[in-house]
Amino acid sequence: MSYWQELMRWMSILVTAPLSRNLPVLMGLIGLWYINFFDAQTHAILPYDQGLERFVAHIQQVSMESTGKSVTLDGETVDYATGAVVWGGAGTNGQHAYYQLLHQGTHLIPADFLLPMRSRVPLGTHHRVLTANVLAQSEALMRGKTKEEARQELLAQGMSGEALENLLPHKVFPGNRPSNTLLFEELTAHTLGGLLALYEHRTFVQGTLWNINAFDQWGVELGKQLARSIEPELSEQGMTSVHDGSTGGLIHHIRDTLFGLSRG
Repeated sequence: MSYWQELMRWMSILVTAPLSRNLPVLMGLIGLWYINFFDAQTHAILPYDQGLERFVAHIQQVSMESTGKSVTLDGETVDYATGAVVWGGAGTNGQHAYYQLLHQGTHLIPADFLLPMRSRVPLGTHHRVLTANVLAQSEALMRGKTKEEARQELLAQGMSGEALENLLPHKVFPGNRPSNTLLFEELTAHTLGGLLALYEHRTFVQGTLWNINAFDQWGVELGKQLARSIEPELSEQGMTSVHDGSTGGLIHHIRDTLFGLSRG
């Protein structure tokens, strides 16, 4: 199979694969399920390859710009949630940054782990350790740790009495936190394109199910329109037009700081 044939195969999965094995449809439905029935407001994408360092930022734009809509294709105001805040980052750095919130926080945050099974730059057992961390994190989110399991661990460490009881609640993990683990053989231009197509098609599926237009971005226009009128007001000779008190006060403060101008 040629490169282009394989590329088109990836691109056509959405319309050719049976629904039971159609990954864009399944991921779109899972995302909608948690947003509309479990009030999930964010979605974490956690790639374990430094080559995907900027992947999350791209999918953030794809998803949030496409599904951040409150009006249907028919021009009616929606009465259900659409879209989610997409965030995340590459590698194990996140484990010491935001995984605490994923495991023991009060918000339900669906997560996607992205893992190449083979490293592009093999370095000893580094990738095996990385792989173990991915599998461990997804298992921990799913299983959690019961109070009794935590108690037995602390007893095995020689802790007892009041010290054990005080620490015990903090060692419990509720579990039942949703995540997907996406495995691919190696990060190449080919697999990167497949991942991009997967998330783009997932976004299209969600937009279709929510009956919103995933291909416009009117929400960014108002800010740009207002910026065109504010920009000249920030010059030394600028004249401040009518704004709300907050915006007008900020403009005056900036001009006073930069040019020493009074509020006259």
